[in-house]
Amino acid sequence: MGTPAIQVENLSKNFGPVLAVDRVSFTVQPGELVGFLGPNGAGKSTCMRILTTWLPASSGSARLAGFDVMYESMEVRRRVGYLPESIPLYPEMRVWEYLHYRARIKGVERSKRNQRIDYCMERCHIREVRNRLLGTLSKGYRQRVGLADALLADPPILILDEPTSGLDPVQIGETLTTIKELGGRHTVLLSTHILPEVEKVCERVIIINKGRIMLDESLRRITERKPTYVVEVRGPRELTRAALREHKELMILSEHAIESDLTVFELQSRDGKDPREELARFIIQQGWNLRRLDIQRVNLEALFTDVVLRSNNTTLSSSQPTPPQGAHAS
Repeated sequence: MGTPAIQVENLSKNFGPVLAVDRVSFTVQPGELVGFLGPNGAGKSTCMRILTTWLPASSGSARLAGFDVMYESMEVRRRVGYLPESIPLYPEMRVWEYLHYRARIKGVERSKRNQRIDYCMERCHIREVRNRLLGTLSKGYRQRVGLADALLADPPILILDEPTSGLDPVQIGETLTTIKELGGRHTVLLSTHILPEVEKVCERVIIINKGRIMLDESLRRITERKPTYVVEVRGPRELTRAALREHKELMILSEHAIESDLTVFELQSRDGKDPREELARFIIQQGWNLRRLDIQRVNLEALFTDVVLRSNNTTLSSSQPTPPQGAHAS
């Protein structure tokens, strides 16, 4: 395997006493399309600004296309197209004028400049507003102008922070199709709060919370995780539990009593086979009432919620405030 497109090692960023990014490490290979996810304030945008040389890291290192973001920042900028969450545009410029200006700054060859600008306007569906002033555009169109700007120099790496923010459903579909087509030719690191968008276009997800990486896994492996079976049984709780434990192919993950004789069990199949028909038959044969039998398959939204809530609970349970020196307990 060659040089990673993005290589991050123990990256940290402090804003005064606030640790926004805490020893983050991950690698993205050339051509990968990776979703970079997290709740508000998780550290996503800070990481992206460090990778695109907008912010210096407090410690650790990051290399893009083999170049260090701190010591070789100009080389990094030549190889990265960045779409920030809030796009800085010149409101008095027209769309085509702005893209010409940006293409010159980015060093796009003069002989290829018009062709490249036309290509980017076509891919980002902004040709119909090419003569409009940027200051008169809706947020959705400004977002697409920003994406066209990121593509102008045909960079090998694209870092996109909320690229569909402000778009209508049709525009979202068009933009996602464009981003998916860019994968393979470009390495794409995509940040968004809309998880179904990630499932549509990404091959892998990285979930960050409170400045730390909580999950780094391919979407294929996520969808292949074993489903959970939810069983609601009306019968003697101790006998029900004992009977379910006798089934060696089933594993009880949790149980919750709703009433004295009504219990909800969460089960998982050890061998990966669907046990619902056999399980329903067994419970009825015991003379108990089966009130509910559901399958809960793993999806990105459920996994994201579980990872974030689990990390929040871990943080709360492990945080022990230390009183300042000289303080006395009241």
